[in-house]
Amino acid sequence: MTVEKSVNILVVDDEEIVRDSLGSWLEEDGYNVEAVESGKKALERLPAKVWDLMLVDLKMPGMDGIQLMEEVRKTHPEMLVIIMTAYATVDTAVKAMKKGAYDYFVKPFNPDDISLTIRKIVDHHKLVRENLFLRKELKKQYKLRDMISKNEKMLEIFDLARTVAKSSSTVLIQGESGTGKELLARAIHDESPRSEAPFISVSCAALTESLLENELFGHEKGAFTGANAIKRGKLELAQDGTLFLDEIGDISLKLQMDLLSVLEQRLFRRVGGSDLIAISSRILAATNRDLKRAIEEGRFRADLYYRLNVISIQIPPLRERREDIPLLVEHFIEKFNIEMGKQIRGVGEGAMRILMDNDWPGNARELRNVIERAVVVAKGNVITESDISLPSIVGRADHRAKSLEEVEKEHIRVVLIENQWNIVRSAQTLGIDRVTLYNKIKKFDLKKEGTGAKEC
Repeated sequence: MTVEKSVNILVVDDEEIVRDSLGSWLEEDGYNVEAVESGKKALERLPAKVWDLMLVDLKMPGMDGIQLMEEVRKTHPEMLVIIMTAYATVDTAVKAMKKGAYDYFVKPFNPDDISLTIRKIVDHHKLVRENLFLRKELKKQYKLRDMISKNEKMLEIFDLARTVAKSSSTVLIQGESGTGKELLARAIHDESPRSEAPFISVSCAALTESLLENELFGHEKGAFTGANAIKRGKLELAQDGTLFLDEIGDISLKLQMDLLSVLEQRLFRRVGGSDLIAISSRILAATNRDLKRAIEEGRFRADLYYRLNVISIQIPPLRERREDIPLLVEHFIEKFNIEMGKQIRGVGEGAMRILMDNDWPGNARELRNVIERAVVVAKGNVITESDISLPSIVGRADHRAKSLEEVEKEHIRVVLIENQWNIVRSAQTLGIDRVTLYNKIKKFDLKKEGTGAKEC
């Protein structure tokens, strides 16, 4: 018999002869065994070591075997428990198994049967642990800090990010909203020698020109009405660290020129100031805009684009890497289980089919929100179809009967109407370029209704 010194077994039985004989048999098979006479004693010994298996008598004075098993599972939900009973009725066995027992033994025992059964249980449990370990190791290969993917393009991006993290070069991250541009920027910072210095993020789309200028450069005391003290801007606060400029495609032409000067000279002045301040921070930028098209339309400076685009990373949308959906779903469920104290084990086949078939216009961020809601509303420990609510098609009772093409056509039609058939604005809302939108309009034979709409 192979020695299993790493396997710890706790025997709980009020009969001394059972404890002695069972303990001796198991020790002969090479297991570490401890035997106690009551459920109370078992609970006291539970924290003493990592127990792999408990053999528990069903009928004991005070706390019986099923009560003990229920108490154990409150703190050790994965514990393997085998019930021992001299009352070999079907009802007894079914009750024990329903309450979570792994198996049951009938007294009087046959030592050979005990040895064979426990050997099978130990081998199976070892295999489960090894599989869990391999899954965790495999998941590590798919991770870059808080990002997770097994898509080939994404794994190439992870490798590139680890490489560029070692340098101080400017990086331009492009991709649709919700693809994880800021997560990637944070990962580059965390993987870099600057990881102990600040990571400062600025959303350029959320601020007016004057507020963004003040946010970036800071101001001197008295620079304008209400400037009662010196304010350090994000450029200063990010010294020796990383400054992340999110939605860089939304800044004004004036601020584009100011930022270009900073990137070229590594110097700037606070608003209302005359002293030059040197910066040592690294600049990372991101946008969901098509900057080359913005340059053609005169909305973005070509020289700033080339200065930012030293290293370019394009994150693909989730609909182009559907193999990531189950991986992300598992990742989000684990996250929300911890945050909410839930025990959701996974997603049912029907629910996963809905998730896989959706185009996810909001990308991973939208998927995250859908899973968060599903974890909240789920009544069981598996997410079902009724727990899934897709924001893009909420309120349509027949949405699951429609094809993806029908949903896409209707969505594009609604966006065009909302933007009065302005092609530029509609394309930006949809996150696609104008050529793609024109092709979709032609494909779906969409036509303007009414008059007076201006097409650009």
